Amino acid sequence: MRGAVLAGGASTRYGGRPKGLLPVGGRRIIDRVVEAITTALGAPPTLIANAAEAATWRSDLTIVADRRPGAGSLGGIYTALAGGMDPVLCVAWDMPFVTAELLAALVAGAPGYDAFLPESGGKLGVEPLCAVYGAGCRQPIERALARGDLRAIAFHDAVRIGTLSLDRVQAFGDPAELFFNVNHPADLERAEALWRRRG
Repeated sequence: MRGAVLAGGASTRYGGRPKGLLPVGGRRIIDRVVEAITTALGAPPTLIANAAEAATWRSDLTIVADRRPGAGSLGGIYTALAGGMDPVLCVAWDMPFVTAELLAALVAGAPGYDAFLPESGGKLGVEPLCAVYGAGCRQPIERALARGDLRAIAFHDAVRIGTLSLDRVQAFGDPAELFFNVNHPADLERAEALWRRRG
């Protein structure tokens, strides 16, 4: 199992600022995500990023640019998979509250599926940017990209999907917090407030 931090977006909703570099609770979000993945897998992740300065964000990580620039998160997942035949634990770089324990549960539940995702209770029902993807997803993702469908779940009907039940997810925390992502300046304020409440 490999790990990948998805940081390839342009952060257009955050005015172009690299949102994963923003601090929450006095620590950059990217550092929190890298630590959670490293703890869950026992090895550091690859950083999927397109910015010219990405190598300065975490000099200890391997940096890989998107193979399909402009393809959003789905392109990032595809790039992570294209790096080898092993399954990949993919996590967006703007999730400050994701935990190593949750990620370890995803890794443990992934065998036997092409994609294994946590149920979220949100509008999609699952969280595709905190999930495990296997080699069986590569061609279905290629087909989705070819038809211009950039939704992170665009290929799900063509692969074997497994899910970590909402009950299991809730054992690690509130899904609304675990999968909270910082897209707008107001989100950063909410993340800081949430961090203070959590102590």
